[in-house]
Amino acid sequence: MQQIPKTMLAATLFGPGDLRTITKPVPQPGPGEVLIRVEACAICATDLLILDHRLPGQPPFDGTFTPGHEYSGTIVSLGKGVDEFRVGDRAAVEVHKGCGRCENCIRGLYTACLNYGNLTKGHRANGLTVDGGFAQYVVAHINTVYRLPDHISFAEATLITTAGTVLYGIDRLGGFLAGETVAVTGPGPIGLMAVQLAKALGARVLLTGTRESRLQVGREVGADVTINVNETNPVDEVRQLTGGKGADVVLECSGAANAAQEAVEMVKKGGKILLAGFFKDPVTVDLSRLISNNLVIYGARGEGGRNVGRALALMAQGRLQAKPLITHYFPLPEINRAIKTFAQRLEGAIKVIVEPQKGGKLEDGSQSGD
Repeated sequence: MQQIPKTMLAATLFGPGDLRTITKPVPQPGPGEVLIRVEACAICATDLLILDHRLPGQPPFDGTFTPGHEYSGTIVSLGKGVDEFRVGDRAAVEVHKGCGRCENCIRGLYTACLNYGNLTKGHRANGLTVDGGFAQYVVAHINTVYRLPDHISFAEATLITTAGTVLYGIDRLGGFLAGETVAVTGPGPIGLMAVQLAKALGARVLLTGTRESRLQVGREVGADVTINVNETNPVDEVRQLTGGKGADVVLECSGAANAAQEAVEMVKKGGKILLAGFFKDPVTVDLSRLISNNLVIYGARGEGGRNVGRALALMAQGRLQAKPLITHYFPLPEINRAIKTFAQRLEGAIKVIVEPQKGGKLEDGSQSGD
């Protein structure tokens, strides 16, 4: 096993949108924790919020906090009392470690921890409230760590949290029956994972979106029908494809301003809607239609219910594909270029991977502002 260095490269936040790659000490795992050598960390839309707006519980912009919550790597050191893992284990990591003591955590709702952001109470959210994977090494609590099979690459493993989020949402709405029609709105990483999960669970899957290139990926990973909303009204098309009834379930994964209302209009009477995409601003929804049609809307925060483990099992069985979603790779010192590529969807970017171990040395030997 490679010797653990004393210092490492890590991207840290100095202010809104001011992310710099610096040299900082390698952290040490405490009780119940492991030290992970990070091999891959994906960029997520939530990272854009962290960079510019600060989420609740996020550390201050003081040049010490490292974001990045979709990461994988190799365990290189064990904290006191850890016997669930061994040095050398390949690991996938989920975001949320609840406090374990509030009412919600005791009920298993750890992604809705009532002590969110309170480190003294034991809550942790990797890359959101504590340091994450845009670094060469990171500490994670064992409650958030899963052993990664050898045939799943580190880059592929970064999509397991995305899949786990969708699975948790499907759990929240009570699932659906094989043969039912599920409409997925938004062919981003969450939507493309939603397509695969709905298909794996036996649904007929309709995918709506604005970009033909992403809709093509949707077809490749299992969508039965794709609908380009720039060419046709998605509500009318979904209803036509379902004999006028509407979809049994709508998985809203886009976060577009009009998406929640469209979901209410395209789901059948008595149907269910999952809101999985974050909305930039408050949205307007016809609640009278919700009431008169006996509709139910569910929200799901993160990858609760240990669904990362379930998603990992599905990927290990070949039921989930991550490779078609991964479009770009960048070394750590180029993280700002990676974020720009993701945010602006340059060159057809879908999922952008940062590889910390390919960071190399900084030009001045200490830090880079990209």
